[in-house]
Amino acid sequence: MDFYELVKARYSVRKYADKPVEEEKLQKVLAAGASAPTAKNQQPQHIYVLESKEAIEKIRGITRCAFDAPVVLLVCGDKEKAWTNPFNDRNSAEMDCSIVTTQMMLEAQSLGVGSCWICAFDVPAMHAVFDLPDNLTPYVLLALG
Repeated sequence: MDFYELVKARYSVRKYADKPVEEEKLQKVLAAGASAPTAKNQQPQHIYVLESKEAIEKIRGITRCAFDAPVVLLVCGDKEKAWTNPFNDRNSAEMDCSIVTTQMMLEAQSLGVGSCWICAFDVPAMHAVFDLPDNLTPYVLLALG
């Protein structure tokens, strides 16, 4: 499938089969994120793979938008590690995490894995429930299945 066909075929999945994402496919999705370009190649993203029963229950307690996906990727950015534009003091962490998430989302589509980009969640609750370090900001959840 060429790139345009891939992009056209991709849609937000909000109903998932009760079946795990194959480990090989999950690793390819994560590799696509790791290869994403980031400002000055600082790679400020931290990706948490939520797939245990406990982790999925926790994420469902924070947002109703996980849509019963068997795997949810929690994409966080480290503002201390990200590049800051010296001309306007704009930090690149959120943009970098968006690029990373886009590449993972498109790789999932190419592998026949559905996804949904989720930004409707309580950030302080995410920090508390998953005991995230203070230097990380959760930006995106990517439901997969």
